[in-house]
Amino acid sequence: MPSPVRPDRATAPETSHLAERFAAVRDLTLALAAPLSDADATVQSMADASPTKWHMAHTTWFFETFVLRDHVAGYALHDERFPFLFNSYYEAEGRRHARDRRGMVTRPSLDEVRAYRAHVDAALLDALPTLSEDAQALVALGCHHEEQHQELLVTDILHMFSENPLEPAMWPAARKIPVAMPGPIGWIERGSEIVEIGHDGEGFSFDCEGPRHAALLSPHAIADRTVTNGEWAVFIADGGYRDARHWLADGWAWVKAEGIVAPLYWEERDGESGSGWTRFGLDGRRAIDPAAPVTHVSFFEADAYASWAGARLPTEFEWEAAAASHDASGGNQMDVAGPVEPRPSPGGPAFFGDVWEWTGSAYRPYPKFAKVDGAVGEYNGKFMSSQFILRGGSCATPRGHVRASYRNFFYPHQRWQFTGVRLAKDI
Repeated sequence: MPSPVRPDRATAPETSHLAERFAAVRDLTLALAAPLSDADATVQSMADASPTKWHMAHTTWFFETFVLRDHVAGYALHDERFPFLFNSYYEAEGRRHARDRRGMVTRPSLDEVRAYRAHVDAALLDALPTLSEDAQALVALGCHHEEQHQELLVTDILHMFSENPLEPAMWPAARKIPVAMPGPIGWIERGSEIVEIGHDGEGFSFDCEGPRHAALLSPHAIADRTVTNGEWAVFIADGGYRDARHWLADGWAWVKAEGIVAPLYWEERDGESGSGWTRFGLDGRRAIDPAAPVTHVSFFEADAYASWAGARLPTEFEWEAAAASHDASGGNQMDVAGPVEPRPSPGGPAFFGDVWEWTGSAYRPYPKFAKVDGAVGEYNGKFMSSQFILRGGSCATPRGHVRASYRNFFYPHQRWQFTGVRLAKDI
């Protein structure tokens, strides 16, 4: 197996910092995949998910294509067949393998993909001191891109194992520290005001986070915590999934067509301590923790719960204004390869970590948004249709990846990510 990436420290401080960041990101991906067999890493459990092997190779293709191929004279592709296999959605890069057929790529093997990563890592670190500022910016983008795929890798592995009747655990359960059920939701009130929304230009951001602009907030209140498993169980018991009054028309049609009765991975099972709701996680199937944030719910479910609770989902501007004063690197986020699960908060407002929080805002461009030229311009802008914004990061988000202005987005029926609910209301 290729050894972890080791950068050469004998470079300029800025380049050395980028080299160390690149090495750390690449090493974490290898560590996340380490418990898997070749078969585990090849399976594609649904069209929305991708095999681990594909994530590992695609992120490598990104660096090889947009940095080494385009900015290093004389670089030869590791394998000329790989761009077709591992391009994701970049039309400017030509034909590619169908997304829903990625699980059919049994070759190259997992070890060959690791060798591909080692080849590209060595070439990039060797070239890094001589790269232009634009090329180094692409390396930084590639690191953030790979962190996005690290979270997808974790959630895709979870979905893949959930389809196995044996319900295997990837990691042992983390040691539980008992936390009491939180008290009633508190409300953070805010009056009518104009706020600045979007990235402020300090440090890295994705293109969809800007331009920074003014937004009007109406008087409202936002919850000081997310909805818990215990509260969601009350919603289920009260017939929340059977009462059309709480659901959007598309959501109600989805519930009926798919037979939805609870969050993804929840099942009612009999155990030693009696019957009750259980959930499947990367530590196997266990009883739900009623104090932990509910997760793996769709926008449709989040909106229905908010209606049932006499509230609504926050707008993304309300969320960002409330979160801006909080530490984006805090909370329960991913630091190392190991147990990943939302966990109860000891108290106080926490806007980052545990679960991505659905907002009521559609994923659309900010005023004066413009895509950059070239293939990299396809990164976000082309997806600004029919999706909803989530904010705050999750327990599977690499720490340091998110910020108050970070905009995640998914289709309203999707729920295999660590997605949860924070309520809001008008005042």
